[in-house]
Amino acid sequence: MIYKFRIILDAEEDVFRDIEVEGNSTLEDFHNAVSQAFGFDGTEMASFYVSDEEWNQGEEIALFDMSETGSDVRLMAETYVEDLLDEDNRNLIYVYDFFSMWTFFVELADMAEKEDGNTYPNLLYVHGQLPDAPPVKKFEAEDISENDSENDGFDVDSYDDFDFDEHWN
Repeated sequence: MIYKFRIILDAEEDVFRDIEVEGNSTLEDFHNAVSQAFGFDGTEMASFYVSDEEWNQGEEIALFDMSETGSDVRLMAETYVEDLLDEDNRNLIYVYDFFSMWTFFVELADMAEKEDGNTYPNLLYVHGQLPDAPPVKKFEAEDISENDSENDGFDVDSYDDFDFDEHWN
């Protein structure tokens, strides 16, 4: 089975690639196809994250296990596209280079039979140019200083309201 994806850069400008891969490809193979399609050299750390339809980030599938104990994380080389994605589970988030945080939305667009004569992975369509630097993420936080009435009566400047001994050591 062939899996057709649209990979969209998380940016204001439209930048995306359409790629098809075989279902028995590993996510590491898919990572290599995505990084090449966007012009990355593929030498930086990357991860896929399982996602729902609202793009909430779920389980990590990493290129390498960087945990201290080993085997704490699911690995791309051991995870197959067909085992992770189907008609009901269509979305992934892909992050390339954790210092720059290039972030992409990966959506399964279609599943089809393999066509004779095609080689996979196959870059189907390119739209837009990757910017020189990753888009800056805008995070919005609630200003809690204006909401003193919602602080449950705690005075953050007084230790008397907290249930611990400030002289514990």
